[in-house]
Amino acid sequence: MGPRCTLNAIAPARVLRGGQAWQEAQGAIQGLCTQPLVLGRSVATAPVRAELLADLAAQGLQPLAAELRFDCCEEDLQALAPRASQAACDGVIAIGGGKVLDAGKLLAHRLGLPCITVPTSAATCAGWTALANLYSPQGAFRGDVALDRCPDLLIFDHDLVAQAPARTLASGIADAMAKWYEASVSSGESSDGLVQQAVQQARLLRDLLLLEGQGAMKAPGSETWARVAEASALTAGLIGGLGGARCRTVAAHAIHNGLTQLAQTHGVLHGEKVGFGILVQLRLEELVGGNLLAAQARRQLLPFFRELAIPVDLADLGLADATLNDLRQVGEFACRPDSDLHNLPFSVNRDDLLTALVSTTALPAPAPRQA
Repeated sequence: MGPRCTLNAIAPARVLRGGQAWQEAQGAIQGLCTQPLVLGRSVATAPVRAELLADLAAQGLQPLAAELRFDCCEEDLQALAPRASQAACDGVIAIGGGKVLDAGKLLAHRLGLPCITVPTSAATCAGWTALANLYSPQGAFRGDVALDRCPDLLIFDHDLVAQAPARTLASGIADAMAKWYEASVSSGESSDGLVQQAVQQARLLRDLLLLEGQGAMKAPGSETWARVAEASALTAGLIGGLGGARCRTVAAHAIHNGLTQLAQTHGVLHGEKVGFGILVQLRLEELVGGNLLAAQARRQLLPFFRELAIPVDLADLGLADATLNDLRQVGEFACRPDSDLHNLPFSVNRDDLLTALVSTTALPAPAPRQA
């Protein structure tokens, strides 16, 4: 008997990537909608959104511009849904970072409309996935929502993405690297061929980012940059689609979720918190799971993350003066019964996590020399 039947939302129906991808996508957009709700948020991307709105109008579409007030949260979505319905919008185009893309996907899902994602950075793979993360208006993670499909169209325009601050690419690199450190744990001994392939692809993704990440940061728009940006924003999403639930998030993202409960971390990007979460997960594997290879992996990542300005300790996260109660709040949320932290192959309690949080830069003891 074969493996149990599963349904994976693997990929967007269409992906357009490269320079001038936005211009090349105009016909595909027209095939999906004529009166789209165009969603954005950031002040920094407002000029870009204005240009794209003008392009849509020039093609004969009737776009309705809308802005999020907060991160992807119910308060915004509840206000936007009736507005889109009253305007007879027949599609959603989300232009921005991961939280805007998540909000656009979730709004389109609830309204039964086509969804088009247009990332303005390579900071996450949110433009690809059939998943949306919900936050409070204050920016604290609340939960995630599985969607029935990936976006109908993903437009990854290199010219557009290359304008983003370098920090966003570093964040995307860290977030994408978590695919290997989490999927290799959560997949267990799965015999599912797609899961096995997804895990190996995650390993290759990590290797590419380690080899070319620093070079990409120094040369926006170069071929190296294109490989790394697409790896972070596209390949990472594909791995999650192929692997499905068996390649789910583990401790790194659970720690991100816990950190968002503290207002001090709200200026830290998603991938920056996830990158720190990788180090904490490896520390847990070392301290609680007894995995010496995890200690060596953490030793390898520390200088790489420092080079990319990814946080490697609490001070880097703005938590140098965090109280014990602050850290307990992080630990309690990350260790909730339904937390992805429990996808680790060993039990972790709040005290274990607190120890790992404060010791991410502790170097493992060197291996004994052979006689």
